[in-house]
Amino acid sequence: MVRPSNASPYGFRIVGSCQNERRLVDWLTAFAAYSQCDERAECDREAYLSAFTFGDAFRDHLDATGSTRGYLGECWSPWLWFDIDREDIQAATTDARRLASALVERFAVAGDELLAFYSGSKGYHLGLPTSLWDPIPSTSFAATCRRFAESVASAASVAIDSGVYDRVRAFRAPNSRHPKTGRYKRWLSLHELLNLRPDRILSLAAEPEPFDVPEPPAVDANAVRLWRDAATDIDQQRIANADRRSTGQRSTLNRATLDFIRDGATNGDRHRLLFSAAANLAEYGCSFDLAVALLGEAALDSGLSPSEMRRQIECGLRHHKEEA
Repeated sequence: MVRPSNASPYGFRIVGSCQNERRLVDWLTAFAAYSQCDERAECDREAYLSAFTFGDAFRDHLDATGSTRGYLGECWSPWLWFDIDREDIQAATTDARRLASALVERFAVAGDELLAFYSGSKGYHLGLPTSLWDPIPSTSFAATCRRFAESVASAASVAIDSGVYDRVRAFRAPNSRHPKTGRYKRWLSLHELLNLRPDRILSLAAEPEPFDVPEPPAVDANAVRLWRDAATDIDQQRIANADRRSTGQRSTLNRATLDFIRDGATNGDRHRLLFSAAANLAEYGCSFDLAVALLGEAALDSGLSPSEMRRQIECGLRHHKEEA
């Protein structure tokens, strides 16, 4: 696995609840330890790694503040993560299979180069190697990942959790133990993902399993084009936001936000639509408490837990700030 000119070696690790301390780590070393069930990884515990990696500016920010909050600098990642979360494991499995097949078919990535995990709870995590388009660290990297992932998932008719593209997002570590289910975030070969029954996958997750991290594949022209389009879209949105502020143009509450407040959302779309509604409210300078008051009831009625509802709203509000 490679990193761009060693520019982004750092990440953070959390042992135990997401409320616990963010510890600075060499991300690739930590990820490899979890992949091999190294005893230092303490795989029998709940644990998280950052979804993205960082350079010296992040290390200095964490040293100075003791927190990841407020970090708006560059980030990067060797993997672009897709999070598929459903109440029904059969529905989650169906969607994970659809998305994995779409990734393999659309890009020049072999099945063993795609990382697939059962999450330990209600869904799956898929990792697409970013070497397919060879990006560089940037302040817009996380936002571009979100736009890229949403485009791919939409084309595959699969709803994903858009909240995982917050640049200081904590993402469950491979082979770590889920505190509620007792199951592990279990690596699956593409063959296992596509062919095993969900109950068999759940049984495999009763124990952690070492796996080899694949070597990064070569650049793929389709992935390069999609990334370039996503980056252009993010740049244009940032320019439009700046123009609107400079001219005093007022934001508008979009129809999807109004529909969410009134009707909520279906199981497969609720994370994405809540995230987008919160980002839309942020254009008005909406506070977190007001956003919860406006969106919380519909989110809870849609089946989200209180913690999931608050997390998605916080991510949506922060996402607007980062793109502004």
